[in-house]
Amino acid sequence: MKAKELRQKPEKELQKLLQELREKLRKLRFDLVSGKVKNVREIRQTRKDIARILTILNERKKENA
Repeated sequence: MKAKELRQKPEKELQKLLQELREKLRKLRFDLVSGKVKNVREIRQTRKDIARILTILNERKKENA
């Protein structure tokens, strides 16, 4: 997911997406331990998406303060 796309979304939607990605990452980690994960890069990509969302949310928070 691109940062440009994320910046266009409202804060509520970003919060919801963040929650979904965190749940996905948790599931991927459990699947990795049990040997079900075929694409290990998906974990890295999910972590980066979470970081992008958090960065955008923090930028907005600083703008409003």
